[in-house]
Amino acid sequence: MNTPHNGADALVSIRNLRVAFDDGKAKVPVLHGIDLDIDPGEALGIVGESGCGKSVTWLAVLGLLGARAQVSGTVYLRAEPLHTLRGDQLAPIRGKRIAMIFQDPSCALNPVQRIGRQLTEALTLHRALRGAPARAEALRLLDRVHIPDARQRLDAYPHELSGGMNQRVMIAMALAGEPELLVADEPTTALDTTIQAQILALLAEIRQDSAMALVLISHDLGVIADMCDRVLVMYAGRVVEQARSQRLFQHPQHPYTQGLLGALPDLHRAPERLVPIAGNVPEPAHMPRGCSFGPRCRQFQPGCELHAPVQRQIGVQHHVACHRAGA
Repeated sequence: MNTPHNGADALVSIRNLRVAFDDGKAKVPVLHGIDLDIDPGEALGIVGESGCGKSVTWLAVLGLLGARAQVSGTVYLRAEPLHTLRGDQLAPIRGKRIAMIFQDPSCALNPVQRIGRQLTEALTLHRALRGAPARAEALRLLDRVHIPDARQRLDAYPHELSGGMNQRVMIAMALAGEPELLVADEPTTALDTTIQAQILALLAEIRQDSAMALVLISHDLGVIADMCDRVLVMYAGRVVEQARSQRLFQHPQHPYTQGLLGALPDLHRAPERLVPIAGNVPEPAHMPRGCSFGPRCRQFQPGCELHAPVQRQIGVQHHVACHRAGA
């Protein structure tokens, strides 16, 4: 299979990542061989409908899927193998070198611990700071994410802060380990529009200041276009298209990518009826034969059901997994 990067100089290199869950009766595959590279300082956007495997990919990388998950493939962080590590062996990686923030901070923060306690715990774990130095650094981090009255917020509980403030706290905790890569999994879904814009501007500012790499998982294609250097489109546990951001939005090649963009309103044109993608993402236990997007595809032709398409290069850093792309 052709891949868009060499991988040798990548910050993170993932090859043939597969995940299956044991439901008690059988092992159900949910990821079908993910290949991707992330360069140092790069911003990568990952898009796709719910259930396509965006979050599962990174939970698998960090060993957070639990005992029912069967994970295979290789993952390297600056040429250091992560796929050979298990359990506590991954602890020095999580938060310290790869940090992850989630879409609902109320589920990620401990409701019975003060904000300062949770921040200093992260600083102790990742940077061995304790006591007054840890509290001073926690205060600096809250200032860094633009939380007003940061000193007072250190002694607050999560329920005393708004959703936007709690998401800023989660970003501060992610920065506590000074990670090389931040994975932001739908970080603005639970927030109103104004606060969403503030959080995204904060992530862009932090990335610019620190040269940290960013993976942004989002349903919002506008946000991805604005913030990311490169875009990965996933469907039913596979990467179906990846390209530089500008090229993908101007010249989408996979029918699924075209469908996603076709369902967006264009503010620069006269109002017209949007064209949704018919059908739903298939259940992992009942995948169609051949191309998994086939039953929903407007370009489906006989032969598409014979085998799953593999990624092939159709332009500079532009790869598509479709039997008919470029035809």
